[in-house]
Amino acid sequence: MHSGDAVVPVFCVDPRQFAPLPSGVPKTGVFRARFLLEALADLRASFRAMGGDLIVRHGRPEAVLPALVREVGARRVLMHEEVASEETTVEADVSTLLEGMGASLEGVWGHTLYHADDLPFDLVSLPDVFTKFRNRVERESVVRPPRTAPRRITTPAIEPGVLPTLKSLGLPRVVDDPRTLFRPVGGETAARARLDHYLWKTDGIRTYKDTRNGMLHVDDSSKLSPWLALGCLSPRRVWSEVQRYEQTRAKNESTYWLVFELLWRDYFRFVMARFGNQLFAVTGLQSSRFPWRSLRDASTRADFARWTAGTTGFPIVDAAMRELSASGYTSNRARQNVASFLTKNLGIDWRLGAEWFESLLVDYDVSSNWGNWAYAAGVGNDARGFRFFNLQKQSTEYDPLGEFARHWIPELRTDSRTAYPTPMLDLFATAKANEARYERVARE
Repeated sequence: MHSGDAVVPVFCVDPRQFAPLPSGVPKTGVFRARFLLEALADLRASFRAMGGDLIVRHGRPEAVLPALVREVGARRVLMHEEVASEETTVEADVSTLLEGMGASLEGVWGHTLYHADDLPFDLVSLPDVFTKFRNRVERESVVRPPRTAPRRITTPAIEPGVLPTLKSLGLPRVVDDPRTLFRPVGGETAARARLDHYLWKTDGIRTYKDTRNGMLHVDDSSKLSPWLALGCLSPRRVWSEVQRYEQTRAKNESTYWLVFELLWRDYFRFVMARFGNQLFAVTGLQSSRFPWRSLRDASTRADFARWTAGTTGFPIVDAAMRELSASGYTSNRARQNVASFLTKNLGIDWRLGAEWFESLLVDYDVSSNWGNWAYAAGVGNDARGFRFFNLQKQSTEYDPLGEFARHWIPELRTDSRTAYPTPMLDLFATAKANEARYERVARE
């Protein structure tokens, strides 16, 4: 917010972001919460180095921000504009309160590679499939260059507030699993270091398209998603560095493919802005009446528990779910496999998977998470019918030596004395049965 010539950077710790989800898991689990706390500490250090400070307040923004506006005499409050209903409802409430005080709330669009104002179509005309979206924006739009951060800021002499801790948020201490290979640290400092490492120090981007589906090693993919999700790193900054890399070192299909993945982030963001709460409905964007299994049924609760615990008897699923629970991260390829198993084999309500990911993922982003889950369930944009992942083929192609599976499943090691569970279902029979249900409701 602005007060005269001063700038008051504010972060509001909203308790609703740490409350339980409908399925009972915390909305923000320990891994994402720790990442957030690290990012806040880094941001405060950056502001103090520029002569200012980060003001931290605990409470609902509807109460906190008007009080702070009154305290510093601000007339303009700038915010990072969001698209999902929880955030936009808070934005509307804060805006109304500030207007009554003679102040304004102004949104700044900053999450996507392509600015919303630069799209070659209105949101109501957003293409139904990603490829059409990508072709049009690449042909008709331009990426705005990233802005340079200010060197100095002035913050009024007010109480800066205490940074939260996991304990103050009601969360337990994080005990890192020794098997965890990717442990991102929150904040712009770590984000820039990772970007520098992947592009300039290791040339990892040069082979990105060939290695991105790897599930075990840190440099198989860029691993920029946690910082992109929280805003520690902007997609425009990544794009700018890729352009510089292409101009000075190499330009190939892999360097383009990293930008291609940024476009998927954009697409899901604009889908959320276009459809809103429809994306959270069990019927998704396709108005599908598929008879999903719910947790009201005891057998469903038991099956869902095996999926979350990584004891399904399918190594590529179990390794991914154990990695997720132990570290807050698993690769994109792994996420697609576990989502396929939950929806196409178990037939369990896809929203339960989305909530599980929301709680655990260190790189959780509302649009990408829920958009990807709806896509995997066949009820989102770009739906391609009943897409079933053959886990045997996936294992052969993406974990041919079983390294990822053995890394996270000690029962599979030759010296193990613990038996690995037998598969909990027939992979192809269950997929065939659910496909028949899917096609039946599609004809209705």
